[in-house]
Amino acid sequence: MTTATEHRYVITDDQILGGEPIIRGTRTPVRAIVELWRQGINAEEIESHLPHLTLAQVFDALSFYSDHTPEINAFIQANRVADDLINDS
Repeated sequence: MTTATEHRYVITDDQILGGEPIIRGTRTPVRAIVELWRQGINAEEIESHLPHLTLAQVFDALSFYSDHTPEINAFIQANRVADDLINDS
């Protein structure tokens, strides 16, 4: 079931990523945008890393994150790759 949020471009869909907040019309989770932003990539530049998104979608995702920080941080932590699984070749 798709559920709208108070943010225009962010929805949840039980069939996509287990209901994790995503950008409407995509399978891109809000956490993906937040993680790029946390790496120091400006919001205006995230569009070039995820070219299927608009700048409005990026800003809305960051706004959603601001309103739902603990929830998105939990998704980030749950999807984190363990350091021992990262190969330094």
